[in-house]
Amino acid sequence: MKRFVMAAIGGIAGGVLITTQVTGPLIAQESGQSASVYEQLDLFGDIFERIRSQYVEEVDEAALIEAAINGMLTSLDPHSSYLPPRDFDSMQVQTRGEFGGLGIEVTQEDGFVRVITPMDDTPAMEAGVEAGDFITHVDGEALLGLTLEQAVDLMRGPIGSEIIITIVREDEPEPFDIAIVRDRIRLTAVRSRLEGNTGILRVSTFNDQTYPNLRDGLNDLIEEVGGIENLNGVVLDLRNNPGGLLSQAIRVSDAFLEQGEIVSTRGRQPEDGERYNATPGDLIEGLPMVVLINGGSASASEIVAGALQDHRRAVIVGTNSFGKGSVQSVMPLAGDGAMRLTTSLYYTPSGRSIQALGVAPDILVEQRDPIETEEDEGNPRRNEASLRGAFENSTLTEDQRLLLEEERATAEATAQLRNEDYQLAYAIDILTGLSALGPSRN
Repeated sequence: MKRFVMAAIGGIAGGVLITTQVTGPLIAQESGQSASVYEQLDLFGDIFERIRSQYVEEVDEAALIEAAINGMLTSLDPHSSYLPPRDFDSMQVQTRGEFGGLGIEVTQEDGFVRVITPMDDTPAMEAGVEAGDFITHVDGEALLGLTLEQAVDLMRGPIGSEIIITIVREDEPEPFDIAIVRDRIRLTAVRSRLEGNTGILRVSTFNDQTYPNLRDGLNDLIEEVGGIENLNGVVLDLRNNPGGLLSQAIRVSDAFLEQGEIVSTRGRQPEDGERYNATPGDLIEGLPMVVLINGGSASASEIVAGALQDHRRAVIVGTNSFGKGSVQSVMPLAGDGAMRLTTSLYYTPSGRSIQALGVAPDILVEQRDPIETEEDEGNPRRNEASLRGAFENSTLTEDQRLLLEEERATAEATAQLRNEDYQLAYAIDILTGLSALGPSRN
């Protein structure tokens, strides 16, 4: 027994000795790092004091400190930033679905302000701003050298006032100006409609209203078509959707999944990771789906597209998405401001990070401009029925004739949609083809 006790004590002593030998240099190293940090903070204080007392003009001390804080955060990545009280209030209003401005989602690339997407039915979209545009000047003032928040501040202003932004566009040889009248932006998160027997759910943003809008819109479509058994399927249109709330992306994905992981987030420490799983229940009971994406689909849009793609729940159609695979936490601070800090990356169910890569569509379909056809120019399509003296088919019954006219009207509407929105028409064609093969409910 004495030998056992001595062995145990020896083991403890040995553990203490080893720990002391290992942590001694670490403590010294951490002390050295702390000393270095304090020296840098002293340097910051020295610089601040010299600016305050010796700069050629009197400075706004609060603004100077705010600029230093924002510079520290924006040096990390394009999405981390300081939100002064006004901007923090604006962000909270925006997540509720209403805010003032132009209606564009922007980011910063190498000092330049780039449009992620113009939002649906906003002054920016109506004025012709496009995803991928670079904004170089606001009312003649250059944006190069400003932080993203400073650039956004220049674009803000009273509702009803006009702003002129200078645009550089990839396929345009010269920069050009666009005049936009600022307005109150009221976002309808989801717009729903029928194209034939196919449901179209256009999701423009992920705010507090997104899932309720989607659920209610889908129920209205099912009622309009006369029951879910008459629905071919659903097109979830996420094109030019800049993202928004992670919680809403999870709820929208869950709306069409019965089980399995939707998304996971992984931070700096393993214990910071989170996994979000689907719950039983599919709002369309396994009907086929197509998800439309493009280069303006970012963040929460990519979470939904990635989840439905990995679970083989939907066919992803369009072009590669934006590639914003990071999660920002908004942390309230003293003085009613907040800090937006990138704290984790998100991963699709298969474990892939789409940061800087985006979601690649299953079927690559580029959008194309409307084509003016001969019929548009007043020249009808030539066929047998258009020939002079052609006789009608007298074998048709009245019901068959009415059905034929209905089919022709549907074909003409489809052709018009294909000309106006080629990607959406392509998605509907996929669902129509799948519906023709028979029921696909699980």
